[in-house]
Amino acid sequence: MPHPINILERYWNYTSFRPLQEEIINAVIDNEDTFVLLPTGGGKSICFQIPALIKEGICIVVSPLIALMKDQVNGLKEKGIKAMAITSGINYKELDTLLDNCIYGNYKFLYLSPERLQQDIVQHRIQQMNVNLIAVDEAHCISQWGNDFRPAYKNINLLRQLHPSVNCIALTATAKPKVIDDTITALDFISPKIFKASFSRPNISYQVVYSEDKVYDLEQLLKAYKGASIIYVRSRKLSIEIHQQLEKKGFSSTFFHGGISNNDKQERLDQWMMNQKEIMVATTAFGMGIDKPDVKTIFHINLPESLESYYQEAGRAGRNNENAYAFLLTNSSDEQRLNNQFIKSMPSIDQIKLTYRKLCNYFQISYGEGEFSKHQFNFNSFCKAYDFKSNQTYRILQILDRNSIIKLSQQFNYKTTLQFIVSNTVLYTYLETHKHIALVVKSILRTYGGIFEHSLAINLSLIADKAATSVKQIIAILRLLHNDGVVTFQFSDTDSEIIFLQPREDDKTINRIVTTVKQQQHVKLMQVNAVLDYANHNSICKQQQLLSYFGETASENCGRCNVCLKNASLKNNVDLKTIQHDIISTLSIKSQNSRALVERLPYNKNEIFNALKVLLEHDMIETTLANLYKIKVNE
Repeated sequence: MPHPINILERYWNYTSFRPLQEEIINAVIDNEDTFVLLPTGGGKSICFQIPALIKEGICIVVSPLIALMKDQVNGLKEKGIKAMAITSGINYKELDTLLDNCIYGNYKFLYLSPERLQQDIVQHRIQQMNVNLIAVDEAHCISQWGNDFRPAYKNINLLRQLHPSVNCIALTATAKPKVIDDTITALDFISPKIFKASFSRPNISYQVVYSEDKVYDLEQLLKAYKGASIIYVRSRKLSIEIHQQLEKKGFSSTFFHGGISNNDKQERLDQWMMNQKEIMVATTAFGMGIDKPDVKTIFHINLPESLESYYQEAGRAGRNNENAYAFLLTNSSDEQRLNNQFIKSMPSIDQIKLTYRKLCNYFQISYGEGEFSKHQFNFNSFCKAYDFKSNQTYRILQILDRNSIIKLSQQFNYKTTLQFIVSNTVLYTYLETHKHIALVVKSILRTYGGIFEHSLAINLSLIADKAATSVKQIIAILRLLHNDGVVTFQFSDTDSEIIFLQPREDDKTINRIVTTVKQQQHVKLMQVNAVLDYANHNSICKQQQLLSYFGETASENCGRCNVCLKNASLKNNVDLKTIQHDIISTLSIKSQNSRALVERLPYNKNEIFNALKVLLEHDMIETTLANLYKIKVNE
């Protein structure tokens, strides 16, 4: 049997393990049931990949994240290791062939979603495989108290019944003590070996910054803390807007969200990884499975939905163990926005039932039918057809997905693409005899550079607006150009795919998940309240607050967060009354906004905000309609 370090050197080109990795690997090799809690960047995948390579047979890996499954499979293949992922959208014949390959083809890894374990053919073939290890990634999903509870994870216990003598390793980056206990019970662990790395990241300075002008403060912080950065935002639109504003200010940035093409994603990721672009503005989907050790700063422009996700995202900074910073920008309107987005928007059971019925009607699925049927899905058209609000409808679809009623895949592969395949000269000759389409063609050429050289994804609505016509007319013109051999045009009006995992039974289908949905909503309420407590609690060290949330205690303050720095400043006798006096003196000359006060006065921003808060509470100053501070005149 080869030594684990030899496998590490051969396939990963590392000469030593990270903390706890070798102990975990040895426990798994010794056939122990093993629970692993390694915070983000701790190298969890190696903990099951190396034992599986050492043992004879195939490792079954269960994961809910298709993108991460594909990344890991591609990484293993690049190392010459035989691995496959069975995801959604595979027909029965192809599934049959892939499972046969796992039995007879010397494969070392089979990645599955938990939903796949519901299929009889999958269970039957796994029983025939020489399984050497069961690995459960994102294991917190098995617990009803986990931050992303998925009932389908309960099916994982089937693997233990199919192979009762095979040991299991469960891995996660974030789990509270209750979740750990729940997971160990659900997976039927016997005398488990538990490995928990500390959640403490002493090189990260956690900063909660009160900001009335987030983009301005973001710019100032980027100037002060130079280096590779990720700016997390809540929407695709905001990722583009902030990127554009930063570029105008001379910052080197790009943006990343689920709606851009795979090629664009890879290009932008490469630019950022190689420091050609210093700043990545991204939605929260970005960063999973990406290991860039020199990230200096992480910014959150919006309050996160949970401390679990915040800890993971902030933890992408400082993996080289150098000083790093995690800035959470917040203001008085954020609490209401967070509650509106995650609490008040929670759908009722009746709303879930209605949306599910309409979804079945939309695809003309008959009662008792539809199981594993696949459909191209235009979300906006669906909402428009039934006059549904898009935000709430999307949340309901996520609930149906998480509870294995449907599988919603937003791969964004179904793009409308266009390329001109004739020369400029030929094109303009063609337009001489088709003058009625000249404006549309010119609008396209002025919008999309390189469209003669490459097939590009195009926005039909944008072209229609520029040419002052309808999308329907644009499509007709592009089809004409395609038929005449001027362009290659591929049209699709879908942006995602839905697979129905259960036959249609209307209310009965939803009734089976009611208890689970209510539990998920209760957990979400607790998570939102924990985020608000973290953002607003300014008397306890931020690192200690995070450690406490995850069931860990710290013997001393971090000395680097905004709370510790504020307390150090107070110990250095920074006089609040002096700051108040200087604010009053400045405002007596001219009313000012907070930005001007911060720039003018020789104190740090939080000290000025604290002084302003006290002055407002004592009616010594007031705000104008233009959000300027001025001295209050008592009549």
